[in-house]
Amino acid sequence: MHIPVMLKEVLEALEIKQNGVYIDLTLGRAGHASAILKSIKNGRFIGFDKDIIAIEESQSRLEKINNNFNLIHCDFKYFRNELSKLGITEVDGIIADLGVSSPQLDSSDRGFSYSKNGFLDMRMDQGQSLKAWDIVNTWSKEKLVDIFINNADVKMPVRVANAIIENRPINSTLDLANVVKASLPARIVRQKNPGKTVFQAIRIAVNNELESLDIILKDSIEILKNNGILAIITFHSIEDRIVKKFFGNLIRSKIDPKLPIQEIREYKVKTLYPTKKEISNNKRSRSAKLRVLKKVKESFNE
Repeated sequence: MHIPVMLKEVLEALEIKQNGVYIDLTLGRAGHASAILKSIKNGRFIGFDKDIIAIEESQSRLEKINNNFNLIHCDFKYFRNELSKLGITEVDGIIADLGVSSPQLDSSDRGFSYSKNGFLDMRMDQGQSLKAWDIVNTWSKEKLVDIFINNADVKMPVRVANAIIENRPINSTLDLANVVKASLPARIVRQKNPGKTVFQAIRIAVNNELESLDIILKDSIEILKNNGILAIITFHSIEDRIVKKFFGNLIRSKIDPKLPIQEIREYKVKTLYPTKKEISNNKRSRSAKLRVLKKVKESFNE
């Protein structure tokens, strides 16, 4: 069962209006979506997901609440174009949960898990051609090292890349996990399962996640109404740094503090963390961070 991470915090952060328009860029199994839809009586909800199974399961779940929604099967980087087709040019709130959903992790045939045996797939969108198998078995050492460094904090990336190339073909998730473990010193393996970061790096490459994240950050602030809110849940340092830097650039003062000029604040940001109770009930929430940006127009001296 998929448990939505930081649900209470997300709902409070979005400051939901009953007639508002809200977007979920990572619909999953409609955990956040269900709660948002229940809160809007005369508003509208639009959910996006690359996984057609998520769309189909969420459709039946949300229909039991009300019909004030549209679900769209596509990469979230295309969300603005899809909204324009619906005649929507601005929204009150946007949520993006960047974690992999529990059903995807728990299904061995999807290839996301380093602890369950399955084919090296890792595609969010089952219709795309690039699979994890292609990356593991055909990419050069240089390209593997590049994604290990840029997509995750992989320990000794060159050593891991060499081991992968030497053991090709690698067809299953457990085969890859074992190759990674065998390539590293025992002290590193004891500290943390190295499969986690290697699988993360490959999954991000398969689904082009970081490029898509850059796009949705830029498009989100342009489509938010005044007082609109963007809430993003991150789970690892790479994506979190991207969000933190983007938000930071928006709130950074552009005026010399020595000058007697009143600056207009355009954005407010805050960061929230899961409670100890939530972490104890849902272990997958322990690395989560909720970064919230509100689009405002006000004077610093108000």
